[in-house]
Amino acid sequence: MDDPKEGERDAMEAAPLPFRAAVDALRAARLRPQIEIDPTKPPQRLAPFTYALEATVVDGDEDLADGRLVLLHDPAGHDAWQGSFRLVTLVRAELEAEMAADPLLPEVCWSWLTGALQARGLSYGEPSGTVTRAGSHYFGGLADRPANSQIEIRASWTPREGLGGVPDTASHLASWCDLLAQIAGLPPAAPGDASIVSLPQRRGPQSR
Repeated sequence: MDDPKEGERDAMEAAPLPFRAAVDALRAARLRPQIEIDPTKPPQRLAPFTYALEATVVDGDEDLADGRLVLLHDPAGHDAWQGSFRLVTLVRAELEAEMAADPLLPEVCWSWLTGALQARGLSYGEPSGTVTRAGSHYFGGLADRPANSQIEIRASWTPREGLGGVPDTASHLASWCDLLAQIAGLPPAAPGDASIVSLPQRRGPQSR
């Protein structure tokens, strides 16, 4: 049986140098210890070259938030991206009932994404996405479960390319982790930064 990791290595060796450099930067990034991150199988049809990571924000035995970040690369460029790279993300966390009822919550969560990128001085373009609130109520055999609410951010943006056509993917990953930590209710990594307000800590997402 073929070794899937060997196939991944072969595919990476055949990829263009800018994409390989962008992936190497993602792999080498140092992140805050509460965020557990691992490579995962990327979608195959979104771009000629793809790489994906999945992450969980952990506090003790609790999962406070989770997410997925996908790097796309099309050497020929993409009209909708206005570039040859694109970052696509999904971030999810459970909410306290009071937060879920806030009518401004979607706008606030979207501002956290753009603010996380801006806080690290990152240049990007063509941002787009959705913020979704969902609530679950349980009945019958599940009636003893408490109702819960969840926030979900789906977004994508084009990282500006630097020397050699390579975007600063490590910094984009760090800003994405800032967003994950913020939606999980963790305090900001930089001490004394009172400009960032996080969601209160809560129970983590239920098992998928």
